[in-house]
Amino acid sequence: MEERKGSPDWSEFINPVLKSLPPSGIRRFFDLVSEMKDVVSLGVGEPDFVTPRNIIDACVRSLDNGQTGYTSNQGMLELREAIAEEINGSYGVKYDPVSEILITVGVSEALDLAMRALISPGDEVLIPEPTYVSYIPCAALAYAKTVPLKTNMDKLFRVTAEQVEKAITPRTKILLLAYPNNPTGAVMTRQELLDICEVVKAHNLIVISDEIYEHLTYIEPHTCVSSLPGMKERTILLSGFSKSYAMTGWRAGYACGNPDFIGAMTKIHQYSMLCAPTQAQVCALEALRSGKPDMRRMTAEYNKRRKLVVDAMEEIGLPCFEPGGAFYAFPDITKTRMNAAEFSERLLMEEKVAVVDGTAFGEAGEGHVRISYAYSVEKLTEAFRRMNRFVKRYSS
Repeated sequence: MEERKGSPDWSEFINPVLKSLPPSGIRRFFDLVSEMKDVVSLGVGEPDFVTPRNIIDACVRSLDNGQTGYTSNQGMLELREAIAEEINGSYGVKYDPVSEILITVGVSEALDLAMRALISPGDEVLIPEPTYVSYIPCAALAYAKTVPLKTNMDKLFRVTAEQVEKAITPRTKILLLAYPNNPTGAVMTRQELLDICEVVKAHNLIVISDEIYEHLTYIEPHTCVSSLPGMKERTILLSGFSKSYAMTGWRAGYACGNPDFIGAMTKIHQYSMLCAPTQAQVCALEALRSGKPDMRRMTAEYNKRRKLVVDAMEEIGLPCFEPGGAFYAFPDITKTRMNAAEFSERLLMEEKVAVVDGTAFGEAGEGHVRISYAYSVEKLTEAFRRMNRFVKRYSS
């Protein structure tokens, strides 16, 4: 038999859906940043605080005690009980820790599990834009069609019940909500969510609600979607410890929902991850037990920085609505007569300040850039000094 010559085209073996997905707009940009010196980066959405000492100590104790094995697929029961108690105390929603809570490897895994557990090929998922970079790819990898609900600064980047109603088709199955929002810092009022939920119930949809920034709100209290009338059974609530407790690297998240949803997600989880890291779960439990003072301290610091950002954008001359949650601002840069990609690249090359091109979060992000204020006041101040110089150069 004649031997085939040359190497095969291995890319032909790759899943076509995966091949069609672009790389993360955030990571692609910051690969470039990592190669430059003297860059002030306001791009990564990660707390600049170290995980509080009492949480780290809990991890060390667990290691000293030999707690290095697997946990239940669903996660430590003690942690699930603590989460159930926390949610009930905060929002008045009762979840059964045995059948309605799953501990995951960060909220990212929880989102992926929810998508794969619920979506059949061709189902439609409604996603407000601008949107976090992983939502659309996760839906696409589950063979869903994503339908953007575009928001803008004039409406404070809030999606409306009318938008949801108009976008629904016979194939619509899921509405993905993520408030407080990344990248805009937008929050939804309780009444706005109530109006949306009436549409959801009328059309028998499921809501996946990513509430990872639930504790980082500054103007009005957070509204938990599953606490609204008739929504607990049709909502998968996602949250975790990364942002509020400065635990990004621990990868501790969770999902709450009815037993059918959580059971399906657990089935995927047990064949892929088996369980969340044991030490991450130990630390998450300690965060719930003793981490509130540190969480409040960090939130107060973010609030100070938030006001600094809003004032700085006004002084620079970039329109920016006041973000009500998370730790991001999303200023309008159109006065510079550059699109978002050009603005971000020139700002990096000319002034060595890294922000994220708004189109990394969907087409609705054009004309904006994302600024993270999860950085020290010193870094923020220096970055804004450079940005002011840059903007004046191109808007004069």
